Amino acid sequence: MATNTPAPALDAHAKPPASLKTFYKRLQRADKHDLARRPDMVDCDSTAETFSPHLVRRCELPGVSLPSELSTVFAAFTGEAHEGVEAPVVYELLDVPGLYIYPALLPRKVQTALLHQLLHRHLSDPRHQTNVHLHYHVPYPPAHAQTGEAASFFDASARHLDFKPKASPHRPFTTRSLLDRKLRWMTLGGQYDWTSKTYPSYPSPPPFPADIKILIESLFPMKAEAAIANVYSPGETLSVHRDVSEQCARPLVSLSLGCEAIFVIGVGDDEAETAETAETAETAETAETAETAETEGGRGVGRMVAVRLRSGDAVLMSGPARYAWHGVPRVVGGSCPEWLAGWPGGGEGVGGGWMGGKRVNLNVRQMFD
Repeated sequence: MATNTPAPALDAHAKPPASLKTFYKRLQRADKHDLARRPDMVDCDSTAETFSPHLVRRCELPGVSLPSELSTVFAAFTGEAHEGVEAPVVYELLDVPGLYIYPALLPRKVQTALLHQLLHRHLSDPRHQTNVHLHYHVPYPPAHAQTGEAASFFDASARHLDFKPKASPHRPFTTRSLLDRKLRWMTLGGQYDWTSKTYPSYPSPPPFPADIKILIESLFPMKAEAAIANVYSPGETLSVHRDVSEQCARPLVSLSLGCEAIFVIGVGDDEAETAETAETAETAETAETAETAETEGGRGVGRMVAVRLRSGDAVLMSGPARYAWHGVPRVVGGSCPEWLAGWPGGGEGVGGGWMGGKRVNLNVRQMFD
């Protein structure tokens, strides 16, 4: 795992290799039955028939490793005791060294507490920018009379908020539309500029939320300085890209909540591939005999790998995997665990049962050494 290593000079606007885009598109088109049958799909759910030990190796990482240590970390985050916590299991992808998967790392109470922090508390903080701020004037729920804290966008008091566009052709919408479809991401700590793909130093970014910072830094070998919380509905995707804007090569971590996602990652050179290469990859992907050859010995397609991520899973990208191309071609509808699907509950708010059709991904980065 990389330590005290400067970030390489990589172009944040570079295009991904054609073969990886082809791999991504095929997964995007596949139905859930095709996904279940893929022999090169990495699935680290040890209770599933699709568990793929031939694609990963079990390993140990420095940091929290004892159940008692995990219990302490989780109790500090949720404010509740955690019993029956087991030692974390960690796998490294054979084809992408430095890509570590922590299946089912986060217990249920931690997942719901993290959702509460992100979507009830931090989304209501105007210092944390969202994709909606780019084109709309964002109104905020009124503060609670007793505590003075901002109410959640899920509260009944936020039901009739009106999000007005800064300019045409955008149209106004309501809080329900915000939660159902409009909200795609929120930034924490260092505020990422998606156009320039940089972290502007002015205005000064808000401090990274202390509760989430302690959780991340207790579990993973990195500092939590900036994060993007992505919100997906089934059918929505994250295009293939690299995270290269940070000024150090420290690991980044990704936490999954809600519906399952198919995550693709690939490592290779930056040279653009020809159309002929892409066409050859497309042909090979659609031929059953070619797919068998691609996965001979349990290896992925070249150095491109697809991983099924479930609620509570964590992924750590370090070393060669830190600057790998990656994306999310599929969010699997109807896959949110039943115990989480009803979050944030009923009542008079606007979002009862919201998580049943959502995936929330928290991607945390260290910006500086």
